[in-house]
Amino acid sequence: MADIADHYTSGKLLERLNAALKSDGADPEHPTIEALAPYDQFHGRGMEATEEIAGLLKVAASDHLLDVGSGIGGPARYMSHRFGCKVTGIDLTAEFCDVACHLTKLMGMEAKVDFRQGDALAMPFADGSFDGAYSMNVSMNIADKLGFYREIRRVLKPGGWLMLSELAKGPGGPLDYPTPWAAAAAESFLATPEETRAGLEAEGFEIVKFRDAVEDMKKYAVRVKTMLSRGEKNPHHAVQLMHGDVAEAASRNTSRGGAEGRIVPIEVLCRRKVA
Repeated sequence: MADIADHYTSGKLLERLNAALKSDGADPEHPTIEALAPYDQFHGRGMEATEEIAGLLKVAASDHLLDVGSGIGGPARYMSHRFGCKVTGIDLTAEFCDVACHLTKLMGMEAKVDFRQGDALAMPFADGSFDGAYSMNVSMNIADKLGFYREIRRVLKPGGWLMLSELAKGPGGPLDYPTPWAAAAAESFLATPEETRAGLEAEGFEIVKFRDAVEDMKKYAVRVKTMLSRGEKNPHHAVQLMHGDVAEAASRNTSRGGAEGRIVPIEVLCRRKVA
């Protein structure tokens, strides 16, 4: 797992983020959800995808949600702001957790949103701790998919929901690397949509909604290309922030992989079976 964490850390993430915010005309000491959105939504389609999955969920202000693979905290802060609920994030990368806590404190959200460094296969939470959980572009780094689903099931209350937004293995052949989640194939563990469904069901989840988001990905790419052609800012700079010089190749390989059917974005809403 150390190789996975090393892929995402540089020791200068906050420095780069602050410089990017200043370049945008934002105050790094008083960040907002809107100013951070291009940088703290480290998954396909960025804030658009976060808003989309939030729209599928029924969340009460009294709920406690779990963000598995929380990065620097963008989705967690968004969910808490939108629903008024408490959100706990867990991430393998210590630097991500440090930056997430820093930003959350600056935004005055630390009473509702907190972060823990840890392994998604052995989370430091009691059984039945959470009303719902979500994970965005995380399982591609996890070989033990059944263990991943089993551990999330453990920390959910009976009947609690799980929302996954992931990249699945498509029929178009192996990917080229690097990608945003892996420097090489040895760090990438993609499952097919069918394997994902079967794994969730085997570990005690009932599928509520399962769809591919291929058309959404294509439409988003067209919109971004149009924005850039007009001289507008790219709404999704997270890959550049995290990976610097490698970002261009990683983004290009991912785009080509999607266009050629090597990867398939999927969204899955399921529930932990009560019995």
